[in-house]
Amino acid sequence: MNKSQEQFLQRSPALPLVELRQADRSSACYQAHTHDEFSFGVIDQGHTAYRNRQRIERIGAGSMVTVNPGEVHSCNPAAGQWSYRMLFVDAHWLGSLQREAFGGSADYQGFPDICSVTGRAQFDGLFASLQRSDGALEAQGRLVELLHPLFSRAQAHMPTLHQSGLQRARELIMDRLGSNLQLDELAEAAELNRYQLIRGFKRLYGQAPHAFQLDARIKQARSRLRAGPVSLNHLALDLGFADQAHFQRHFKLRTALTPGQYRAFHQST
Repeated sequence: MNKSQEQFLQRSPALPLVELRQADRSSACYQAHTHDEFSFGVIDQGHTAYRNRQRIERIGAGSMVTVNPGEVHSCNPAAGQWSYRMLFVDAHWLGSLQREAFGGSADYQGFPDICSVTGRAQFDGLFASLQRSDGALEAQGRLVELLHPLFSRAQAHMPTLHQSGLQRARELIMDRLGSNLQLDELAEAAELNRYQLIRGFKRLYGQAPHAFQLDARIKQARSRLRAGPVSLNHLALDLGFADQAHFQRHFKLRTALTPGQYRAFHQST
């Protein structure tokens, strides 16, 4: 990686439940993907085409974006390069914080996907405190102060056509993540025809079943690479990829890093 495209990824020494990512004049592009964590951040330089589910907006320096767990999204520099900082926060912890703020369930309820730029100065202070090993108390306070205004009370979920069947199809994908499932198998599990399955799955989860499976495999790979040493070839085959090259290609499309680079980031922290 050359000096004009520097990136870093690290676990916060102050709050291990937060992961930090920063890119400086990067040209890296990201295929549509999801995260298990809640993520939010600011664009420091340049413009990007920001896609969240089916909506695309052009946003630039000073904009703060938020991405809820499981939301399909992508950000790609509109003019070649951009600089940004992102934070990834454990969703279970965030759900507990919402419960403290509003009562009710501890399940994470979600934020709007593009926020006001008024939190930029707060974000700068939070990011700096998260990088310091002695900044735990300050970082916790800054994180709560920044996120609290963004919380929205839980909204009743709109009933989704065939939702229970689609959930069964999703569970089958997750239970057999390393298997090359057939569309007929998923349709049978959902008790839907193939057309209903694809249309409904994309509406409910933001991706077609195959894209959802690929994304879930990459998230599982990230988790296992963070957990400790693992053979990349073994991991690729275990997750259902044809070979290590196939695994690396899809991993880089969603993270802008190779599996080896991602593993090295976490082994060095």
